[in-house]
Amino acid sequence: MGAILKRELSAYFNSAIAYVVMAVYFFFSGYFFYAICIEGNMSSLSYVYSNMFVIILFVNPIITMKTFAEEKRQKTDQALLTAPASLTEIVLGKFLGAFILFAICCCIFLVYALVISFFTTPDWAVILCTFLGILLLGAALTAINVFISVLTESVIIAAVAGMGIGLLIYMMNTFSNYISINWINEILGKIDFVNYYTNFTYGLLNITDIVFFLSVTGLFLFFTVRVLEKRRWS
Repeated sequence: MGAILKRELSAYFNSAIAYVVMAVYFFFSGYFFYAICIEGNMSSLSYVYSNMFVIILFVNPIITMKTFAEEKRQKTDQALLTAPASLTEIVLGKFLGAFILFAICCCIFLVYALVISFFTTPDWAVILCTFLGILLLGAALTAINVFISVLTESVIIAAVAGMGIGLLIYMMNTFSNYISINWINEILGKIDFVNYYTNFTYGLLNITDIVFFLSVTGLFLFFTVRVLEKRRWS
């Protein structure tokens, strides 16, 4: 797994993907930080985190789009599947490579917190709680988008499909307002990413929110392994 992880990180930083992703992420987070905290004279990063939710939904598929789709397009997936590593190690290596790049992007929020500390005393409990929330959100989205990538050989389709799924996730609460069937609304409420993520931005560390994101992450990594297993035997 370590070799695959190293290979993935090297592929990201030896191409333009890592730098473009970080530039986009830093630009929007910097804009929200300036507009909300500097211009708005606020010491809380909660609104910055909330506004970044949509940006993350569009940035994450760009990070993950090449994980398996590019391997399949270049016909190197068979060599990967016959490598001396289990399918779980392969999937985890790919997943961790993408997640580490996402986590590096998120570290900019700690820089913003340090900037705020020069002017006032920030609520570090809320900041760190929200930072944990954004990492858990990123892990779940990364797992979903890695699964999407393993289903296609087109990086464009993987990216667009990932963004489409992200848009559905973001609009899930809106859909429930137009559905009058109670049991469907209950299901949508149980899988609404926004609700679970918002709790973190308020500094609420709830075990239910943590378990939800970890469960989604584990479930889609399991699905990815199963797809690779089927492909190996076919």
